[in-house]
Amino acid sequence: MKSQERYALCINNKECDDLEVRKIYNILDDKKAEKDGYLRVIDESGEDYLYPESYFIFIELPLIAQEALELENR
Repeated sequence: MKSQERYALCINNKECDDLEVRKIYNILDDKKAEKDGYLRVIDESGEDYLYPESYFIFIELPLIAQEALELENR
């Protein structure tokens, strides 16, 4: 069963060329990273990296928006 997708809005990209402020990113599940204050994010390079949690605000998206983002990321 596929886990619930989580999304966050980037609000800061200090010293991070692979993040765009005001862009929505897919957040991957990484409990250890979250305990340390980081989120695993699929960034502009298409790879997943850890970024400070303070750079993002979690958001809930309607299903139609989630589907549109999934299509864009294929």
